[in-house]
Amino acid sequence: MEVWEKDFEWQHLRRWVKKKFNKKGLPDVNGVLFLIGIQELGKIQENFTKEEKQDLLHIAVCKLLSEDGHYKFLGRDEDGWPRWELIKPIEKTGVKDQEALLKEKIVAYFRPYITDI
Repeated sequence: MEVWEKDFEWQHLRRWVKKKFNKKGLPDVNGVLFLIGIQELGKIQENFTKEEKQDLLHIAVCKLLSEDGHYKFLGRDEDGWPRWELIKPIEKTGVKDQEALLKEKIVAYFRPYITDI
C-alpha cells in the first residue's frame, strides 16, 4: 500500500472517531490509543488518574502489536486490568517509523467497525 493510501485511511479514521464520539477536533494517535485502551480494559469510568491513562495507552499498544507476536496477553490482574509480556522487540526504531506502524495497526483495529475504510 502506498504511503498516501495509508495516510488517507488514517485521516478517514480520525474523522470517523470525531463524528462517532462527537468531538470538536480530530483525535491524534494518543487520543485513539486511549479509546482502544478503554475498549480493551472493558470498563468505563468517569475519570482516570494520570497513571491509569498511561496504562490505557500501554494496553492499546500491546494489543495492537500483539497481532504481530510482539506481546503476549498474560491475563488480567486482581483489578481487572489486562497484563502483557513483551515477546519480541519492535524493529521500527525512529519515532516517525513507530508512529507510522501504530497508525497502520490502529486502522486495522477499527476496520471491522468502519464499513468504508
